[in-house]
Amino acid sequence: MSASTHHPILVGPSTVLEPLAGVDRSSIVEPAAAHDFEAVYRAHFGFVWRSAKRLGVFDAALDDVVQEVFVVVHRRLGDFEGRSSLKTWLFGIAVRVVRDHRRAVRRKNPGPPVDPDSLGTTSGGPQESAEKAEAVRLLHAMLDEMDDERREVFVMAELEQMSMPEIAEALAINVNTAYARLRIARQEFEQSLARHRARDTWRLR
Repeated sequence: MSASTHHPILVGPSTVLEPLAGVDRSSIVEPAAAHDFEAVYRAHFGFVWRSAKRLGVFDAALDDVVQEVFVVVHRRLGDFEGRSSLKTWLFGIAVRVVRDHRRAVRRKNPGPPVDPDSLGTTSGGPQESAEKAEAVRLLHAMLDEMDDERREVFVMAELEQMSMPEIAEALAINVNTAYARLRIARQEFEQSLARHRARDTWRLR
């Protein structure tokens, strides 16, 4: 491997997260009418879809899970009181729907999860596309190694850039618990990355 070739496993965690840099992680502009379902759907569909995938829903089930999230949103939108941001409220619903989905999948197919569609598509030249696809695959593989509670906090904090109070609100936990889960999740992420990096270094010898 030439010195100018960067392998996503070898260069560190920032590169693993780099394919996500093109995704707008900033707060999505709130619709003018928070109780307008069509406006909420248009503004937040991408966020809900992305969150469901990062929380462990395979591509084949994503459409159904996202649809179920918005069924719940449609039913409960009148109950939204604005005490938290709409994004935080939506994530709380998405988490609960994904938890139910993943429990059902585990009951039906016990054992380690395997997603045949995990690579997805990327833009750029062949080498750049391959590196980004591998980094995304690696990211999801490492997320799959986390327990669901720590994964939820990690996704919200590291990938969606949500604040700890927002995370605690969405998950109905106290802030100290959220910080504790994030600390362990970060440690697990670093340890998992080190294992993958060592394995890849051994293969390249």
